Amino acid sequence: MTQNSGLDVVLDFLMNGLVNASGWQILLFTLAVTHVTIAAVTIFLHRCQAHRALDLHAIPSHFFRFWLWMTTGMVTKEWAAIHRKHHAKCETPDDPHSPVTRGIEKVVFEGAELYRVEARNRDTIEKYGHGTPDDWIERNLYSRHSALGVSLMLIIDVLLFGVLGLTVWAVQMVWIPVTAAGIINGIGHYWGYRNYDCKDASTNVFPLGILIGGEELHNNHHTFGTSAKLSAKWYEFDIGWMYISILSFLGLAKVKKVAPEPKFDRKKLVADIDTLQSVVANRYDVMAKYARSLRATWRDEVEQIRAKSALESGFLKSSKKLLQREPASLESSQKQQLSELFKHSSALKTMHEMRVELAALWERSHSSSDQLLLQLRDWCARAEASGIRSLQEFSFRLRSYA
Repeated sequence: MTQNSGLDVVLDFLMNGLVNASGWQILLFTLAVTHVTIAAVTIFLHRCQAHRALDLHAIPSHFFRFWLWMTTGMVTKEWAAIHRKHHAKCETPDDPHSPVTRGIEKVVFEGAELYRVEARNRDTIEKYGHGTPDDWIERNLYSRHSALGVSLMLIIDVLLFGVLGLTVWAVQMVWIPVTAAGIINGIGHYWGYRNYDCKDASTNVFPLGILIGGEELHNNHHTFGTSAKLSAKWYEFDIGWMYISILSFLGLAKVKKVAPEPKFDRKKLVADIDTLQSVVANRYDVMAKYARSLRATWRDEVEQIRAKSALESGFLKSSKKLLQREPASLESSQKQQLSELFKHSSALKTMHEMRVELAALWERSHSSSDQLLLQLRDWCARAEASGIRSLQEFSFRLRSYA
């Protein structure tokens, strides 16, 4: 009888653990702990350590380090170094995890392995890993015994939930490889929408950054890499920024930089030196608005092009996409395609050429401010005399930057 009772206790523990939680409670626990892990990655590893967009008080900083040690086994210096190299070498063969050079399947399904391979590259760690924690606990526990933390997490999960704790632990272990290594590093450079035409292939996967802590807004991040806030449009939500704001309110974080927000003086009739400085500082916003103007011109022109030419719908559809691309990134065949399109629309040709000229303003480092201002004024004058409605409206907005 005693043996049976003892066996029943053991079986009960194996099935239910110490807390005897229901299936829903275990699910909620799993979602909660994986979300804390995501928050630790985006706030501590990404925005604080890799990009120095904020400073964290010792309390949340040490908590995040301890939590990541238990739930991921990742080393802060390695993660920061690999991510910094990703930005420095983005979409090149030296990028540790670019789907442009390595293929989307490779990055999505083997992203964690790509991380481990790069973590063994000591040149990467030494060159890009500067400024990360190097105290006693980092050297003697977190970095030296990274597997110990995840083993401790396994024991805790099994003690709490019995054999189901193995499943909870397994979900915790794959959460970052799937979401960060797979979705953000893979899909975030392959599919989604773009607010800004930055030079890499980054995209915003989804406007509501909740599941992956705001990292869904990846195009915004690559455009303003040192910004602590990843959302840019009114319809975008960055839950990581919400947490940072709370920590800042409590005195546990200090935001160092966010993306610039353009200001306007609608009464300004002529561009001045403040306009020039604001246009250069907000160049990504400028080009995003220009892309919108270009789409408006396309809508005005496309029916006339169809009526007056024999261009196929597939040609027009791909040409529309090419018009939105960075002109410098176009291949010769793509430039030739646009040249064919421009034979049937002088307005689109003008819009394309004016875009190239506008972008050159912040690339002419050899020109003085006075010279650049004269070029900006000349650009606005020609835009407003072009007879293209969307270009004229864009110019009125451009010279009101303040």
